Amino acid sequence: MPIVTSTIKGQIVIPATIRARFKIKKGTQVNVYDDGNRIIVEPLADDLIKKGRGMLKTKGKILRTLVEDRKKEAEL
Repeated sequence: MPIVTSTIKGQIVIPATIRARFKIKKGTQVNVYDDGNRIIVEPLADDLIKKGRGMLKTKGKILRTLVEDRKKEAEL
């Protein structure tokens, strides 16, 4: 079990083998909480909605088409 030392600011370095195992990279958010006599550091799952945002790159075309379709349906 690796031993790490905290800095004066309370920062620690998570060993590379553990970061790789839990897919922790720059920008990964972690939840830190105490569990009695232990400190738990738990990586949060990626937000798939945020990750997929802008994936289609339609520049609003889909929204405009949807609004036009709704207007045509309302006229009927």
